[in-house]
Amino acid sequence: MGVLVTGGAGFIGSNFVRYYAARHPGEQVVVLDALTYAGNRENIGELERDGRVAFVRGDIGNEELVEHVLRTSRLDVVVNFAAESHNSLAILDPARFYRTNVLGTQGLCEAARRAGVERFHHISTCEVYGDLDLDSDESFHEDSPYRPRTPYNASKAGSDHVVRSYGETFGLPVTITNCCNNYGPYQFPEKVIPLFTTRALQDQHLPVYQSSANRREWLHVDDHCRAVELVLEKGTVGRTYHVGSGREASVADIAAAVLAATGKPDTLVEVVPDRPGHDRRYLLDSTRIRSELGWAPEVSFAPGLAATVAWYADNESWWRPLLGRSPVVEGSWSARSDGAVAPH
Repeated sequence: MGVLVTGGAGFIGSNFVRYYAARHPGEQVVVLDALTYAGNRENIGELERDGRVAFVRGDIGNEELVEHVLRTSRLDVVVNFAAESHNSLAILDPARFYRTNVLGTQGLCEAARRAGVERFHHISTCEVYGDLDLDSDESFHEDSPYRPRTPYNASKAGSDHVVRSYGETFGLPVTITNCCNNYGPYQFPEKVIPLFTTRALQDQHLPVYQSSANRREWLHVDDHCRAVELVLEKGTVGRTYHVGSGREASVADIAAAVLAATGKPDTLVEVVPDRPGHDRRYLLDSTRIRSELGWAPEVSFAPGLAATVAWYADNESWWRPLLGRSPVVEGSWSARSDGAVAPH
């Protein structure tokens, strides 16, 4: 079997590429990535240099390129991690999110349909469902209604609908996983855990939103990779599977844990204004993947977070060149005359 991993130079994608290549040494793995500001080819550099992975630079919306790669490399499976994923950037530039996440996914599906792939697996997010009250005992199920609240959420919801439509209309053999927040090595330092970690290591302030009690469900990226592999091997075509740990933590909890792991003082915490449309809470019911496929997370949050902080401390040469590449300064929001928001 040959696998095309789109977005394979990004955080979750590159972790999956390393995981999958190690577990399936006889299979061909091709990475397609546009290498936007958050993409880093060196994330898979060692695998590329020793011939275990081939790399193609390109956009998932380029149907001709994708179809050519699928046919010439004789790839049977597409795993789509490619997405614009930063909520704050989506507020500043929503169009790029709809172009990549909706139109790009449609182009990728069309190329996969033409090439006759045996499986198209799409990576989605818990955020398509909207948010939950902080004191709620509810969780999102696979049949929960989509109620996205931000441009990023909406663009990912749109991509899910595109994938399902290609399954229903054209018979493309699709599966989808909606996952909770991931953490682990190689995450671009605009996201909260690497942002806090790299700033703490430099004795800089950690920007904590005013709504610091807002919670997210957290899963180590290695557990996510195992879940995707299981769905590829055993998942039912046409089904959606939730991938969640059940472990929630607030941004205040994350800041405290990072400061403790780095030995830095609490005075580094700096409260900043909330971003518009800031969701309160997400929690996925992952009963289906646990009962049908036998998946369960293996990395507990506290040791997983400590190991992640230690990885960043040991790999400054990886993250330091990336500082300043993010187009967003968290907390620096101001209203413009057109009603949008922009950093100042």
